[in-house]
Amino acid sequence: MLWFSRMRKVDAVHRAFAIAGQVVLYAAFAGFIGVFSSHPIYRHLAADEALLKLSFNHAGQLAHECRRRTAEELAKLAPNMRAVLDCPRERSPITVELGWDGQLLAKRVAKPSGIAGDGPSTLYERIVVPAGWHELSVKFNDNARAPGFNYTREERVHLEPGQILVVDFNPGKGGILVQ
Repeated sequence: MLWFSRMRKVDAVHRAFAIAGQVVLYAAFAGFIGVFSSHPIYRHLAADEALLKLSFNHAGQLAHECRRRTAEELAKLAPNMRAVLDCPRERSPITVELGWDGQLLAKRVAKPSGIAGDGPSTLYERIVVPAGWHELSVKFNDNARAPGFNYTREERVHLEPGQILVVDFNPGKGGILVQ
């Protein structure tokens, strides 16, 4: 019986040390998280900078003209495959030029996605620019068969320090969007 009571005391002491150790470790971990949640201070832009984001997801026009099949070609095809027009699936790459205060800031070509090149072209780019008044020029071409740019937009923009200006493309909403 004496041995059993000694073991109870030893177990109680061990349990007390284990709990005290856990409290110390949890407090150290909480202190670590607390310090590094606010230090060092992170600034994604300097005090006099703004951010320009060029972002779009758009399927370009068909890269090649549709061709009308002849009567002989149609006769060789199975009845369920006899479409009069033969249209290749490949899409045009998207070309974008971004002008900033009369200078070319970026020129990008986004190729169509997909194995057959028939998916949308996607582009996302972040460009740090100085805050203030600027002349923005965006040119967009989604048709490789047409020379030049089929969408353009020029405007004067004012960017506050830390502001984010997004340049997007949506033909259903008028083409080039500056938000």
